[in-house]
Amino acid sequence: MPESDLEDVLKKKVKPIVEQAFHQQLGVTIRELNDDITERLERNPLWDFPLPTHLSFKKAKKLFKRLYLKKLLETHHGNVSMTAKIAQLDRRSIHRLVSNKDLGKIRQELPLPYQIKVQAVGTIIGEVLESYKQIIHPGKLEAAYANVGSLSKLIVDHLPEEPLSLQDAEDRFEAAYLAHALEEHNFDVKATARTIGLRYETLLRKMKLYNIKH
Repeated sequence: MPESDLEDVLKKKVKPIVEQAFHQQLGVTIRELNDDITERLERNPLWDFPLPTHLSFKKAKKLFKRLYLKKLLETHHGNVSMTAKIAQLDRRSIHRLVSNKDLGKIRQELPLPYQIKVQAVGTIIGEVLESYKQIIHPGKLEAAYANVGSLSKLIVDHLPEEPLSLQDAEDRFEAAYLAHALEEHNFDVKATARTIGLRYETLLRKMKLYNIKH
């Protein structure tokens, strides 16, 4: 689905669901909270991976590839052929990046793909709520947490499918990782490049590629 279509679904269908749910639970509308959840969902909850800026760029990308393929395998019942097709990789590449032990565990403990999506959305909502715990009454916050599961299901029912090739997913990860690392270093490009193990010129080129601005 084109990015503009996803944004349209989030704006017209998902955002009103989030606003109504939290207004009922909290008694007020916290626009920033609603916006934060919608922004995280815009990146697609299935591909909203951690940004381990304590790792070098090279190590973080290697970890991301494994997490991406594991998630793709989980949402396709451990089917290596389907995962390879979506990722636009050959089967041998899948086996190089995901061990047979991990693959066996995925197949043995595989939850339903729908439940995986609900859990991913629930994680996003929970993390955003946690960041607002200082300004939300504890009792109301507890009620909001209790309804995360039902709200996640409502959201998942409206979210479109958005399969990503490994290259597309890597591009998204790189952009988010680099923007986060730069922000942590107050956009000091030289300091950021040194910390994450990239040449200064390479980081500048990637910033231009991903339209990351000071």
